[in-house]
Amino acid sequence: MEENALRAMDAEQLREHAHKMVDFIADYYKTIQNFPVLSQVQQPGYLGKLLPDSAPEYPESFQNVLDDVKEKILPGVTHWQSPNYFAYFPSNSSIAGFLGEMLSAGLSIVGFSWITSPAATELESIVLDWLAKAFQLPEDFYSSGKGGGVIQGTASEAILVVLLAARDKILRRLGRSALPKLVMYASDQTHSALRKACQISGLNPELCKLLKVDSATNYALSPEVLSEAISNDIAGGLVPFFLCATVGTTSSTAIDPLPALGKIAKTNNLWFHVDAAYAGSACICPEYRHYFDGIEESDSFNMNAHKWFLTNFDCSVLWVKDRSSLIQSLSTNPEFLKNKASQGNLVIDYKDWQIPLGRRFRSLKLWMVLRLYGLEGLRSHVRNHIELAAYFEELVSQDTRFKVVAPRTFSLVCFRLLPPLNSEDHGNKLNSDLLDSVNSTGNIFITHTVLSGEYILRFAVGAPLTERRHVTTAWQIFQEKATALLESLQD
Repeated sequence: MEENALRAMDAEQLREHAHKMVDFIADYYKTIQNFPVLSQVQQPGYLGKLLPDSAPEYPESFQNVLDDVKEKILPGVTHWQSPNYFAYFPSNSSIAGFLGEMLSAGLSIVGFSWITSPAATELESIVLDWLAKAFQLPEDFYSSGKGGGVIQGTASEAILVVLLAARDKILRRLGRSALPKLVMYASDQTHSALRKACQISGLNPELCKLLKVDSATNYALSPEVLSEAISNDIAGGLVPFFLCATVGTTSSTAIDPLPALGKIAKTNNLWFHVDAAYAGSACICPEYRHYFDGIEESDSFNMNAHKWFLTNFDCSVLWVKDRSSLIQSLSTNPEFLKNKASQGNLVIDYKDWQIPLGRRFRSLKLWMVLRLYGLEGLRSHVRNHIELAAYFEELVSQDTRFKVVAPRTFSLVCFRLLPPLNSEDHGNKLNSDLLDSVNSTGNIFITHTVLSGEYILRFAVGAPLTERRHVTTAWQIFQEKATALLESLQD
């Protein structure tokens, strides 16, 4: 090996190259708003034409790699941290989150059981107990009792593991022959992760019942509709076993009525899960905590700290009231993993709370976020985005060509451009064209949904660098493009 070649690990080489990487990333953030928000790459396969068709035989310089990142990789990146990013939901990065990721990568542990790194297991339990207290969750969700919290990669994983736990819990009581009769319920606004979980868990997809909702309930699940569906299914010889409610749906941030749904679940002996992947972060603020009222009736609850809580992806937090249900579904105990602490039931082994065996030290970044920003700093972060969304909503309301189509509760505004009276498709193509026109500028990026058959524009405020001026500029782009589209219809 040449004297200056990069070693697998060397403290001084790490120091030198890490400084360069931090400088590169810091420079990226200084200039991030100069990039087109949505990647302007038009043709799939662009990168294969720019990179060699095989790996290098001999080492290249770090600078050459960074040059390729700048010239070949960044053009194919959509800049989720841009202050002009208003698509999907946010995926926050922060200094504290970045530093926690750096430390986790540096320690590079695989903390699947307590013995593999006691600090990794214990910090995760402590930090999630901190969060449970901050959200004012019932003590049943604390690790000091029968429940506790665990960090999953995504909400999709969180929903999958609780669905498996609920499935196995009822099958232990009724026998495996009941599997084809199991029914689960949610609204048709529930995240698609639930349907995927049904597919993976072997449930009959026709019995994954997504109940229709509409504007009459602001797209929230109706307790009356749910009760009727359960009664009909029981009468038909089926076995209701799982209910998923949402606090802040993806399309419009609708809020299912937890207290009423919780009572129905309890009466019918359903596992009651609450998905608050996006909006859960807002409930750290006292003025939004009431949206969690009724959560005491739930069996499990998840929120994504990597969405709106300044914690870099991935960090989806799941709490359960009875961890034994998870463990009975997901635990394996091969000889090579046995140890005294685990065999003596003295510790938590998070491998038994998740799908994979291996796991990263993700609690480090959440711990750093909580310590370096504090709960009050996180509340300010959330409130700022809600204020900016309220400002955008006001701008939309002042222009009679547009309409706000769903209540704005948090930092998402759902709106559309009103079509001419003779529109055959209720303005769906018009709004689709407006979205394409706005995004093609590269100056902002938004996404859409469909509510009650209408194509709706979603403006989600949540990037840490977004300020009022970015919202103002975004609205000016909407107005300009709307004017051009409406004029073209008159030609």
